[in-house]
Amino acid sequence: MTSQEIRQKFLDYFKSKDHLIVPSAPIVLKDDPTLMFSNSGMTQFKDFFLGYKTPTAPRIADTQKCLRVSGKHNDLDDVGRDTYHHTMFEMLGNWSFGDYFKKDAIAFAWELLTGVYGIPKENLYVTIFEGDASENLERDQTAYDYWKAVISEDRIINGNKKDNFWEMGASGPCGPCSEIHVDLRTPEEKAQVSGLELVNNDHPQVVEVWNLVFMEFNRKADGSLEKLPAQHVDTGMGFERLCMALQGKSSNYDTDVFTPLIAKVEELSGKKYTGILEDEKDIAIRVVVDHIRAVSFAIADGQLPSNGGAGYVIRRILRRGISYSYRFLDIKEPFLYKLVAVLQEQMGSVFPELEKQGKLVTEVIKSEEESFLRTIERGLIRLDSIIKETQEKGEKTLAGDKIFELYDTYGFPADLSRIIAEEKQLTIDEEGFEKQMEIRVEDSRKDSAQKVYDWVNLEEREENFVGYDQIEAETYITRYRKVENKDGEFYQVVLSNSPFYPEGGGQVGDKGVLENGTESFEVLETKKENGLIISLINKLPENVTASFIAKVDVTDRKNSQANHSVTHLLHEALRDVLGTHVEQKGSYVGPEYLRFDFSHFNKMTEEELALVEEKVNAKIKESIALQEFRNIPIQEAIDKGAMALFGEKYGDSVRMIQFGSSKELCGGTHVKNTSEIGHFKLTSESSAAAGIRRIEAISGDKSEEYFKNLEKQVLELSQLLKSKDVVRSIEKLIEENAALKAEVEAFKKEKAKGEIGDWKGAYEQKGDKLILVKRTSLDAGSVKDIVFQLKKEIPTSITIILSDADGKPMITVGVSDDLAGIYQAGALIKELAKEIQGGGGGNPGFATAGGKNLDGLENAYQKALSI
Repeated sequence: MTSQEIRQKFLDYFKSKDHLIVPSAPIVLKDDPTLMFSNSGMTQFKDFFLGYKTPTAPRIADTQKCLRVSGKHNDLDDVGRDTYHHTMFEMLGNWSFGDYFKKDAIAFAWELLTGVYGIPKENLYVTIFEGDASENLERDQTAYDYWKAVISEDRIINGNKKDNFWEMGASGPCGPCSEIHVDLRTPEEKAQVSGLELVNNDHPQVVEVWNLVFMEFNRKADGSLEKLPAQHVDTGMGFERLCMALQGKSSNYDTDVFTPLIAKVEELSGKKYTGILEDEKDIAIRVVVDHIRAVSFAIADGQLPSNGGAGYVIRRILRRGISYSYRFLDIKEPFLYKLVAVLQEQMGSVFPELEKQGKLVTEVIKSEEESFLRTIERGLIRLDSIIKETQEKGEKTLAGDKIFELYDTYGFPADLSRIIAEEKQLTIDEEGFEKQMEIRVEDSRKDSAQKVYDWVNLEEREENFVGYDQIEAETYITRYRKVENKDGEFYQVVLSNSPFYPEGGGQVGDKGVLENGTESFEVLETKKENGLIISLINKLPENVTASFIAKVDVTDRKNSQANHSVTHLLHEALRDVLGTHVEQKGSYVGPEYLRFDFSHFNKMTEEELALVEEKVNAKIKESIALQEFRNIPIQEAIDKGAMALFGEKYGDSVRMIQFGSSKELCGGTHVKNTSEIGHFKLTSESSAAAGIRRIEAISGDKSEEYFKNLEKQVLELSQLLKSKDVVRSIEKLIEENAALKAEVEAFKKEKAKGEIGDWKGAYEQKGDKLILVKRTSLDAGSVKDIVFQLKKEIPTSITIILSDADGKPMITVGVSDDLAGIYQAGALIKELAKEIQGGGGGNPGFATAGGKNLDGLENAYQKALSI
């Protein structure tokens, strides 16, 4: 049975049990402050479990792309070292929202595994929650009773809270769970040791394949548990492990989920994969084929590698793959990008984003590989310097802080430093390295540390966003909670009627005030979390049940929504000018400016930029009225021509924003008419990543300010130049400056000719050679010309010139060709440069060095005389 057939049988089975089959959510989460990535199948259904949204159906099934590389669920360091941990994996799941519970969940799982897939019953074990006295939780007897109806009681194992009580996080929905484990060992191995002893003991052939979670509690921030108003089922079955079980393999990497990728790596590297667990070559191949999946899906879903946040995680995964291939597969050039086509062929039909974004994914990975390989080369030079310094001191241990600096500043893998050190019979001060790492982690933790208390619920009222139609509203606080972070103590409040737009879709959250007759509170920011619009204030009102007036900062809102509307016009203009391959890949919309990232593989020309700006401003002048379609079915919006962006998760109902021919799905605030934007000014175009260009621009008030400042600068220039024709006056200045420069250069050359004559007679005989040591104020170019002429005309000579031109120390050394095999200009310059706190280099016949210490020229002069 192929992996494609295994996946399809799962979906077909649950469709036959009246489950709605839904597509996978993006692997990258953009509007969830608690998670960077989908790390389990339930992530996209979190709002259903929390009661913030109504499920689209009471029964749902899917396959979800997951990524586990950070936080509580972090499998990164295990990947490649064993046969079953992965960064990116598929989670097959079936869900019940207040519909069926333990009885049906267990029956479905058993029928599918044993009846449909045909796994022998004697290969299966199940676990149940044994209870926990500290939380007054009883043993899950109900699950036990349902299990014993289908499986021998000696195969039902009690599990502790760690293994058999599933929690979404520090707070939120949770409940007991039942795991299903499969024993894939040979009959001989089973006869020696019972599978009962190996369940949950990290045995590579006795693995958990499915987890049935029975959601019935909510974990509060204070640690206590409360019953959920409805009971839910959340199951997750590891697709790769299921394939291993059904294809009779002893490793996930031996299944057809991975073998096509492994075959391509073998072809590209010339190395044969043997599947040996401890073999570094095989570990590297497993790392590469795992990591290319994670990185490809993340980029296809809109997350580009970067130096911060989720982008840094993706870059770290990719660099780990490059590092392993560099070290153990001996591949010193980009090659991971060549695996994307294989992945597309395997999974493109199930996950169409791989097909749609294939070129972008390939180009981004290739660019990242090229960049990191250059980093490795630079790091090797720096590491070589550290090794030489250590050896010169007669030491055998490389300083931990320097290796950390190499890792932290250069991105050079610490493992690679260790390997190279060992090859030279050296070690690394591991304690010093770890100390620096702990300092960095602690600093990062302090910066991000935040203590969030439980919500305090007040009078129950509807919680509505009214900000599309109102910038001021009478409202009540429906709930609040205290938040403590490095900046102090704050309060998050939820309002019954909130005009404050919460950060999302690239647009910053609204600021403003919350006031009544006696108190006023500044609203510092507004965000959305689990469906709630949360505004941050710095203190709690004396009377939290009072009526308030919520007022949005009108100026900021006006400028933000002008910038947001203009991004829609910009998107359309870019597609008109560059082609329909252009797609939005990220944006920032604030009151000061806008940033728009889009897919395109070349730097835009000045003509293209001018045309885009012209098209956007033409739309603004047309005074196009906003057409807003709220809560329309997504298919209706698509049929109307709305653009849906890859990497975004849309609900069944959406909001469509239309300005003439520009139609996009969008939740942001917008101008009522394009004329309100005023004017659009493009300020920069640059590269954001491989295949991604970035435009920054201004509009509205900021655009007006820009032209006023420009006008002011022109007026000031006109006054300075005493001419209204500024351009002609500057052209005249440039011509005059060029003529003066030519005169100066001619003067320098004349002066240099005079110096050469004087210097020729100043050489002193020292042993078998002539030496000239001279101080001057000539510029570097003149000194270079003179030294080259002297070393040519004066045989068996060494020329050392020390210059203080423009107040900067410079040393130049020339060695005549007949001495170049005996004396090295580079070696001489290295010694002399120490005196001016500088460095430089060159070849055996000529070398230069600049420095920071002008006073050190005298010491350098005396040292040169003593050579």
